[in-house]
Amino acid sequence: MKLLLDTHAFLWWIRDDESLGRSARKAIGNERNHCYLSVASCWEMAIKRSLGKLEIPEPVDAFVSEQLAANRFGLLPIDLRHVSQVSRLAFHHRDPFDRLLVAQALQEDLVIASADKVFRKYGVESVW
Repeated sequence: MKLLLDTHAFLWWIRDDESLGRSARKAIGNERNHCYLSVASCWEMAIKRSLGKLEIPEPVDAFVSEQLAANRFGLLPIDLRHVSQVSRLAFHHRDPFDRLLVAQALQEDLVIASADKVFRKYGVESVW
């Protein structure tokens, strides 16, 4: 399975937070699965850190790079076709970061690890 981690799923995984759903925890921890973090989530973390809404121990680039390597996660870049897909999405979700994650999941055939149930309205498989 190829998993795209929503921002909160990524943060809760690396912090071993109990808020991470049991099925998501099992899927992320399964070595046969390939887990990805979108650059959109990195952008979201950078914004939240600059606003004082997210505490991480170092700049986002260093923090994310370290965590990707430690957890063997891939970084999913934002591609022009992902951006184009956003324009074709219904407005079930207003959050621009989540809309981009939906577009990436659809374009790359990824399952999203997220507590957000709205993703399913787009026909995206999710696990939590």
